[in-house]
Amino acid sequence: MGYQVLARKWRPSAFDQMVGQEHVVKALTTALESDRLHHAYLFTGTRGVGKTTVARLLAKSLNCETGTTSSPCEQCSSCMEIAEGRSVDVLEVDAASRTKVEDTRDLLDNVQYAPSHSRFKIYLIDEVHMLSNHSFNALLKTLEEPPAHVKFLLATTHPQKLPATVLSRCLQFNLKNMLPDQIVDHLGHVLSEEGITHDADALGMLARAAEGSMRDALSLTDQAISHGGGSLTVDNVRQMLGTVSKTKVLDLLETVIGGDPSAALAAINDIATHSPDYRGTLDEFASVLHHVTIAQMVPDSLEATIAERDRIVAIAASMTLDESQLWYQMARAGKRDLSLASDPRAGLDMAILRMIAFRPGLVIQDAEQAGAATPKKSDPPVLPVVSDTTSSETTQKSSTVLSDGADPTGAMRAQAVGSAGSARVADAPPESSLSVDREIAETPPTPVTQPQSLQPPIAAPVTSETSTTSVDSINALSGEPAAPAVDTADISAGVPDGAKETLNLESIDLNTAADDLPTTASWCDFFEDLQLKGVIHNVVSHFELDRVSGRTLHFKIAEQNATLYNDRHDSSLAAAISDAVASPVTVAVAMGPTGELTPFRQRELKDRARVEAAEQALDRDEALANLLTEFDAQVVPGSVRPPLVDI
Repeated sequence: MGYQVLARKWRPSAFDQMVGQEHVVKALTTALESDRLHHAYLFTGTRGVGKTTVARLLAKSLNCETGTTSSPCEQCSSCMEIAEGRSVDVLEVDAASRTKVEDTRDLLDNVQYAPSHSRFKIYLIDEVHMLSNHSFNALLKTLEEPPAHVKFLLATTHPQKLPATVLSRCLQFNLKNMLPDQIVDHLGHVLSEEGITHDADALGMLARAAEGSMRDALSLTDQAISHGGGSLTVDNVRQMLGTVSKTKVLDLLETVIGGDPSAALAAINDIATHSPDYRGTLDEFASVLHHVTIAQMVPDSLEATIAERDRIVAIAASMTLDESQLWYQMARAGKRDLSLASDPRAGLDMAILRMIAFRPGLVIQDAEQAGAATPKKSDPPVLPVVSDTTSSETTQKSSTVLSDGADPTGAMRAQAVGSAGSARVADAPPESSLSVDREIAETPPTPVTQPQSLQPPIAAPVTSETSTTSVDSINALSGEPAAPAVDTADISAGVPDGAKETLNLESIDLNTAADDLPTTASWCDFFEDLQLKGVIHNVVSHFELDRVSGRTLHFKIAEQNATLYNDRHDSSLAAAISDAVASPVTVAVAMGPTGELTPFRQRELKDRARVEAAEQALDRDEALANLLTEFDAQVVPGSVRPPLVDI
């Protein structure tokens, strides 16, 4: 007898030899042992998971001469005929070659006749989804109520293509893809029995390439044995599959971490010399990033058997979670777009260079935290609240430095820090605009309590006449008494003429020169005038002004609203306020409970009041009342919306 391929030679001959389909085996063996047999079974799953094999084992169990059993004898004539595919009472039909309704009618013409010498006449229809609609219609009645001596065993890779009328007449069993570990164990057993030397890593590569199919794994093993001259080694299997060594992929990842495009292209050139599958290269790159992320977040879950495990752990410690997550997505997207590239090598080049060019701008986790056990996202930084005494002492010390004239450049550096990020703000102070909602109802809603007054921003430069009293206006935020005035003559000593007024520590004047604005405004109104954008607008809207100390504004933010908050927002907010009041200020933020005096909460209360006013107006509307009465209708609760624009 000639050579028999491994996929056929090692096809399971009993239920206990099935790999990875325990849920199906348990259900069938229980049914056979308790004699609770259905007349039609449907086995579904991807290629090579054992659909036809399970159907043949079930056929042997039904027709074994020892009786209906879950363990056929394998010795009787019926078992041997079914195993060899020559049983006259087990009709194995390939639906892909017999799709016409005439073929189905010919098949069913013999249903009423009893089996020749077996217990059941069994129809095993493989790839049943290939039958035509007319064939399914011809099969329906017989499939629903077949003679007692007939069993239908159907198998398909596409159950969604079967009519619902067929599915409802069958017991359906979905066979799962096998795990790589299960395939590796079975391949190791097969090769040991065959007397073929092999490497464990080579079996792992074959198992991953099989993608859950045991038949594919055995076929690839046959090919690898021929390619390796009777043995399985990692290098031979990698060369056969066109995959890339994990060592080379880790080398490539390190060049990406280092941000070196030249080294990255050199690493790709080294990979290209082995004629790789570039899609497989990106797959392996994504797989490495998957292991890196596990090492960062759940180190104990990283399997000890993974190749290059120690190196992966070291790389995980040098990366941030942001980078591993972003680059993983780029690798998956690069594989998807590889078919659109001018050639696969160019697609790989662009995917890697894209990772170097676009790095995360905001780091959620510091690099030194990567690799730690179960790292968590750090809480937003909490700036200490500076007391009035400390602020006053700091002011006096700063004034002393300026009055001595020892370090005017240092003073200018302090001014630059106070106005950091001003390039992101418009050159001119934001033009204030106040809109008053039109009264919707006769009785206006109850006004919302506003916080202590804050002077609106000014558009004109600050003069020396207002510098001695300007601190009073900013202290009006918290209702605290004004700090003692500082002699402006001492402050300005030793400062260049062009910087005297901007360096004046007391030149914070919130009085406005705009005629159309009120003389005072709340923190919430002042926040709207700042015209912040994006994330910082969302974060700062949850700030509540706690107090003002000197030129420092102290805010509070509730912990549940601080998800996106970081210390960069302090400098950006300080820059925006500094531009608005034409004088440097600092911002200190602490975590703590907030009340109704945050801009976000005030906007919520205002919107709620407008909705309530609109509902009251509709309640008094006679036309709407007549309409509801005439059509026996009602207003849907929660559907009332106030007008977006006042008329």
